[in-house]
Amino acid sequence: MERNFFKDIDKKIIGVDEVGRGALAGPVVSCALLLDKKIRVYPLYKDINDSKKLTEKKRLILSELIKQNSIFSIGIVSNIEIDKLNILNATILSMKRALKKFCMLDNTIKIDGPRIFDLNEKTFFIKKGDQKSVSIASASIIAKCHRDEIVKKLAINHPLYQWEKNKGYGTKKHIDAIKKFGVSNLHRKSFLSKILD
Repeated sequence: MERNFFKDIDKKIIGVDEVGRGALAGPVVSCALLLDKKIRVYPLYKDINDSKKLTEKKRLILSELIKQNSIFSIGIVSNIEIDKLNILNATILSMKRALKKFCMLDNTIKIDGPRIFDLNEKTFFIKKGDQKSVSIASASIIAKCHRDEIVKKLAINHPLYQWEKNKGYGTKKHIDAIKKFGVSNLHRKSFLSKILD
């Protein structure tokens, strides 16, 4: 990993990322966090990376390390809110909910992705930011693990859709189950019109 990737620890950058934007069911979840410099004591911190590039086992291990060495906050927007707001506005809302905890701080904020809203002059949107900033990558890991845990719990009462495996995303088996068994109260109905036509 490039040295620049880890510089945000010393610069006290608040990182923000979201997960679940493209799923057919469940919430969209964002995390905002500020890493503590003491995380450098643990050699494992060098394994922090874009959550999509990590195995589930590795994400869970790193998630615990990050939680113990950061201040973090989660922002959740439900499937019902997503249908009311549309996914872009729901994503923005989840990020703003996550950032509320840090509203009194003057730290620079880095958010993964293209600019989708304005916050202040110290907020920067970075495309592929989870590959360029340890703060954003850490937020992506926390958000991913948190959302996965939510969806696994939701799957217990909705076993037909295999959310414990697909995490609510549109796999073939998930789509086939929707066509066969119908839409649950946890599906994003606004996402399903093309599938159900």
